[in-house]
Amino acid sequence: MTNNPQSLPLLLLDNSAMMSVLNEGSFKCHNLTLTEAKEILEIHDETDVLRCFSNTDIETVMYEYLGIGKRNFTYKHIRNMRPGQDAIVFKLYITPSETQPIVHVDNVEAKKIQNVYVYCQYLTRLE
Repeated sequence: MTNNPQSLPLLLLDNSAMMSVLNEGSFKCHNLTLTEAKEILEIHDETDVLRCFSNTDIETVMYEYLGIGKRNFTYKHIRNMRPGQDAIVFKLYITPSETQPIVHVDNVEAKKIQNVYVYCQYLTRLE
């Protein structure tokens, strides 16, 4: 997608950044599959996307689990979305592990303590 003066960048948000941008306007939000999130990101040029989070765990999800090629999206703190602007929200949830298996590697003990879950939403500011 080519950036032109009329276009607005796609925003990449996490839980807290999403809460910040929702302070003004009307929005439409729907869930995305991880495949849909990947496809949307792949049709945008690197310069058409702003990363509005600093959580490296989300970048791990994007690049390692979604299989998106590593890109260097510009970081920008956003407080408000503009009418007509879109965002992909990465919702990351960490819960305690119900099972805590212990593994031994090289005479060191490791214990599973958390489960990590992620899902995506597509957010559009209508007005």
